[in-house]
Amino acid sequence: MTGSALSSAASPVLAVEHLRKAFGAHVVLRDVSLSVAQGECVVLIGASGSGKSTLLRCVNLLERADDGIVRLDGVDITDPRVDADAVRSRIGMVFQAYNLFPHLSVLDNVTLAPIRVHKLAPEPARAAGLAMLERVGLSHKAAARPDSLSGGQQQRVAIARALVSTPRVMLLDEVTSALDPELVGEVLDLLRDLKSDGMTMILNTHEMGFARQVADTVCFLDGGGIVEQGSPDAVLGHPSHARTRQFLSRLRV
Repeated sequence: MTGSALSSAASPVLAVEHLRKAFGAHVVLRDVSLSVAQGECVVLIGASGSGKSTLLRCVNLLERADDGIVRLDGVDITDPRVDADAVRSRIGMVFQAYNLFPHLSVLDNVTLAPIRVHKLAPEPARAAGLAMLERVGLSHKAAARPDSLSGGQQQRVAIARALVSTPRVMLLDEVTSALDPELVGEVLDLLRDLKSDGMTMILNTHEMGFARQVADTVCFLDGGGIVEQGSPDAVLGHPSHARTRQFLSRLRV
């Protein structure tokens, strides 16, 4: 049995089943189902408004789905009785905006949630935070304030903050779209490293070259549904759906 066959046979880390979300009369997600295996990188592509960000927010319980189920390691985390904060401690989320506190140092930004939310003692929290900053190449900026960093550095701090709690899965929502073009590469290099380390990830991106390199599965969303999904070569190189071909032709992939 091949490695990919073994991966598909194993229980998924994350399973989205028939998810639906509407804001008033506007349906944003329509019957979305998705399965993510341990160490898999799933890339979501599609035009703005296709539902990619809402899907990630529903997975992280920042938005409550109207219907459907999200399972993390087989547990239904969309059950209303579930402690959402406990779930979020196991799911790292990185946003398009860095959302760093400007009055805190880089290290304090990284350790704030472990200390305040997860009640970790300050000393081990700081040790873990410094180790994670070392991991993203920014330990020398631990005492700096976020506004003294470049956009790429700030986004790497945001990724370190999400990683410090050792999440089961990382959700990354257009993490390079707010960066100047010359800063995109340093963030994408970090994501490649995370992929190589076996991190399970779902990310939205318009960086099709990056998607080709790191994705195990590419999902094209349109109108709130997954129109097409498969390997990068299949979806980006030989799309079977006319809407996928139209979208990619505009990007000159």
